[in-house]
Amino acid sequence: MGGESLEAASESNPLHVRDASLGELDEVSAVNIAAYSEYAASFSREVWEAYASNVANVRERLGESELIVAERNGTIIGAVTFYPDASLSAVEGWPPGYSGIRLLAVRPEARGRGVARALMSECLRRSRERGVRYVGLHTTEVMAVARGMYERMGFKRAPQFDIEPIPGRVVMAYHLGL
Repeated sequence: MGGESLEAASESNPLHVRDASLGELDEVSAVNIAAYSEYAASFSREVWEAYASNVANVRERLGESELIVAERNGTIIGAVTFYPDASLSAVEGWPPGYSGIRLLAVRPEARGRGVARALMSECLRRSRERGVRYVGLHTTEVMAVARGMYERMGFKRAPQFDIEPIPGRVVMAYHLGL
């Protein structure tokens, strides 16, 4: 950014939210890893390596999802995986009638500037456009900032859809009725 602060760059260069292109998949993988690396210490090394591999593997989810990015000044600073039909995502176990949001990621240096909210709003817009009744997502206890944003956006806990990928580690479900 040539010495310009992120805040000043934000004012002069608007945020663009759009679908990722195939040529941007490696960049999106890097954004995901940068965003989720702060949680590495809450996992064992083996579990983190498996989780990081999944977070980075944006290609695997393309068949049943849409990869949405937030770009400013030609750089991808955020991404989210949106499932128009969340029942197609084997990981989360959402029933028919749900869309799903997974792997919301914002580069650490771009946080606090509305990027995550813009990506979430785009997922909600796409859900409404398709006539979806509920939007679901999963998060964890350590992701307190994300949980706060989801709750401010109207998402409510849906413990009936919680998952436990590792014994003793609950991944909390939230949903929003549209």
